[in-house]
Amino acid sequence: MNPVLERIGTFGIVPVVTIDRAEDAAALGRALVDGDLPVAEITFRTAAAEDAIRALHRELPDLLIGAGTILSPEQADRAVAAGASFLVTPGFNPTVVDHCVARDYPIVPGVNSPSQVESGLERGLTVLKFFPAEASGGLPMLKSLGGPYGDVRFIPTGGVDMTNLAAYVAYPKVHAVGGSWMVKADLIRDGKFAEISRLCREAVALMLGFALAHVGVNETSAERANEGAAQFEKLFGFAAKEGNSSVFAGKFIELMKRPYLGEKGHIAIGTTDVDRAAAFLSRKGVTLLPDTAKRDEKTGVLKAVYLDLEIGGFAVHLVKR
Repeated sequence: MNPVLERIGTFGIVPVVTIDRAEDAAALGRALVDGDLPVAEITFRTAAAEDAIRALHRELPDLLIGAGTILSPEQADRAVAAGASFLVTPGFNPTVVDHCVARDYPIVPGVNSPSQVESGLERGLTVLKFFPAEASGGLPMLKSLGGPYGDVRFIPTGGVDMTNLAAYVAYPKVHAVGGSWMVKADLIRDGKFAEISRLCREAVALMLGFALAHVGVNETSAERANEGAAQFEKLFGFAAKEGNSSVFAGKFIELMKRPYLGEKGHIAIGTTDVDRAAAFLSRKGVTLLPDTAKRDEKTGVLKAVYLDLEIGGFAVHLVKR
């Protein structure tokens, strides 16, 4: 997969922006960065789009900038010249798509039928925009559409918002979602950039679904771990369940049979997608301990990994919910 498109998958959400004034671009970009979504698809629906992309590229070089609603080869060339790193089309126009493929422009064309998916595959494209998502049948249609095509990933856009975001991103074939609810034109026009940041953070939090999974306590031996679990079961009814390296007391207390990471133990934080969560935390300066990573043997999807971080004597373990 193209590295730019791979990077989109680490964000999970692409704000789809319609901007009327290029002078608002830098403030918007900073609001996205502050909102933990350093990515934007600037639609070519307004006269300001090209200059807005150019301003973002100049002022915020770390922001991943794309151009949307690309309807012609000429628009594609202009967008890339202005600084767009990827292009998005509403439909599958072979002339536009072939122009972009021939020039190695990262292109995400819109599809909502098997024949369009196959047209993309024929051109080596494996990330496609499912558009208009809700009007085309929503998640049930997307699952039907994605079923026969093992290598394809989708970016559903159109009707995606906070009410259905979690359901979409839970589907493994969803690479990211596109949406405008956090960057509505009136918010940009009225200079409500703090509100844009808040809405972005809210969306990211819903997507990642961070929650306490369990607390692990380092014991010195299997005997002490079993004794501790038995005590929790006797006093509180937390059923003891022994595993290879630890004993659980109920769902939320894990007693390690020997000391592991963390002076006192570890705190496991659950998330809906460990790969996305790890990328999110990496952008905040948190490093991972790669030797602790556990991946699904069939899919390669990250299931768990420890952070190179200790809080209050506890290591932090990121796990799939």
